[in-house]
Parts: sequence; structure tokens; C-alpha cells
Amino acid sequence: MDMNRRQFLTFGGAAVAGIAAVPSLRLVELAQARSSEQAVSSLQRWGLLIDIAKCTDCEACVTACHEENGVVGHNRPTTDAQWIRKVSLKDKQTGYVQTLPLMCQHCEHPPCVDVCPTGASFKRADGIVLVDKHICIGCRYCMMACPYKARSFVHEVTTNQKAHAPRGKGTVESCTLCVHRVDEGRIPACVEACNKDGGKAMVFGDLNDKSSEIRQQLAAAASTQLRPDLNLNTGVRYRGL
Repeated sequence: MDMNRRQFLTFGGAAVAGIAAVPSLRLVELAQARSSEQAVSSLQRWGLLIDIAKCTDCEACVTACHEENGVVGHNRPTTDAQWIRKVSLKDKQTGYVQTLPLMCQHCEHPPCVDVCPTGASFKRADGIVLVDKHICIGCRYCMMACPYKARSFVHEVTTNQKAHAPRGKGTVESCTLCVHRVDEGRIPACVEACNKDGGKAMVFGDLNDKSSEIRQQLAAAASTQLRPDLNLNTGVRYRGL
């Protein structure tokens, strides 16, 4: 191909302009502000508390997540999505089985962010871990680094996406804690569905706010992290596990 420097720069600039013209894809902008009045701050840290004793075999949280974020459909096989899934843990000695929802744990020290070569995986000041689809190169290092297998790769061309949940072929995705809802002062879709149609096993809130329900419940009874030995200080905690 014969292309001089001027042509290359012109082509490159047009390509960048074309990408920037799709505001729905710029998840990184969510790192900057919750709204026009309130900026994201480290004074808050959003988290989830999940009571396993109240978690039933229903799929309300999974269904709500997939519908809210357009994870299923849109030319996407349902088996590939890992935004949230129900897993079963069995005690081999007693045979006792527990079921729990598993999603991105929104770690304080996220391994996915540490290994990302482009900075596409990043953590907001308020603890929510996201992926900027503009600079994700699909290397999948983050998928290998995540001890919770909470991320998935988009192999297919997606169509009719949700504007608040951009998804693109060749990129990695995972639970965002429904960041678009959080920034509007609402709770994640999974929590809303669990409280409405499930076992009311999920509590969402600010882990730094001593007056919040989640902080009070964490102070009132024991809870645990998944893989506490990794010292990731996850934003998702489990009770009764």
C-alpha cells in the first residue's frame, strides 16, 4: 500500500473522529462524574452484601441483569455471558449445597486492572470496576487474572445494544454494578429484582457510610469475601457462606 505521511494522518484522524462520534461507547466517561452536579468521589465506595441463607434457586437477579444490560439476545449466545451467574457450592463431607450469585467483586485492588496493558480495565474513585471498550484490545489478560472468572469475551457482532451498556466484538465485559443506575441514584437491577421477585438476599449501598443499611448489616453480623486470602478487599460480601 502506497500511503504518504499526510494521507496516513488524515486517515487516522478520521478514524479517531468516527470513534469519538459514538458517545454511548465511552464508558470511561463514567469515571469522571456521577451527574452534572456530583462528581465521583473516593468518599463513597459502592458494594453489595448477599445473604446466602435467603438466596433461593430463582434466577431473578440473573434475568434482571441480562435484560437491563442487553447481555442476552443481540446476536449473543446466552451461555457465554458472565456478568452474573448462579453457582452451587457443595460440602463434600456433609453433602450440603449452597447457591449464590457470582459477579465481578469490584475489588479495591483489582487484578484485572493490574494486568491490563492499555488501561482499558480501570477502577473508579468510588470502587466500581469498568472496561473502556475504546481501548480494550481483547488480549484477555484480565480474564486470566480474575480469580472469580467474572469476565467474558464478546466473540460476536452485537446488534441493537443498550446505550448505557456498550458491547463490542473483540472486547471484554463484566458486571458494572449497573453504574448508569447508580449514577442516577438507583440500585442495580439485580438487587431490585431480588428484593421484588427473589428472596430479598441482596443489599446495595455505600460501604463508607456508617448510616447506610449495608454498613449497619455488616457491623451487626459476620460476613466474608470470596478468596479472602488474596487480600483484594472486595466490594461484594457474603453472609452465611
